[in-house]
Amino acid sequence: MPLIDRECVRRLLESEEPDATLVFVRGDCVVLPAGDVDDAHKGLVIARRDDVLAHVPDGAPTDQVLDDLAHRLDNVVRDLGG
Repeated sequence: MPLIDRECVRRLLESEEPDATLVFVRGDCVVLPAGDVDDAHKGLVIARRDDVLAHVPDGAPTDQVLDDLAHRLDNVVRDLGG
């Protein structure tokens, strides 16, 4: 069962926060402004929106693109011990 799914990625990409950051907190993916990520959660940062956007083709991302990104980010979470 994946820890990061398409909807997590969609929330990150669609966040109104200019510095949106995907953080894995207590088993859930949470999108926070970078300034809200405190010292206790810095080690749980999965990705920043700007980093993820580099892997999104021009235009609205398809479900397949979101799934591919979710798979990559899920691997990051697992590497962090999530």
